[in-house]
Amino acid sequence: MLLPAKAEVARQLRRYRAWERVMLASPYDRTVRATFEDSGYTLCVLMGKRCAREAADAAERYLRTSQVTYLREQDGRPVPRRPVRRAPASKRRPTAPSS
Repeated sequence: MLLPAKAEVARQLRRYRAWERVMLASPYDRTVRATFEDSGYTLCVLMGKRCAREAADAAERYLRTSQVTYLREQDGRPVPRRPVRRAPASKRRPTAPSS
């Protein structure tokens, strides 16, 4: 799966959020609403989502995670945890007995 550049996602997300604020301030302005919907559509195409709200959420997740983690989340696969490495029992430090 190809992923968009994070800089472009960040730019489009900022644009979407800015037009969202303008649209909420003047909801009856058709030009503002059309530009807001265009910015939402662009974000949908960029993130591969059907709804602007989902696309904005996906963009935020994508920007705060690594690409590998984001792809695993999209596939529905859990992100594997790193195994805890422990020293052999003979090399472990003794712990104080609990009371």
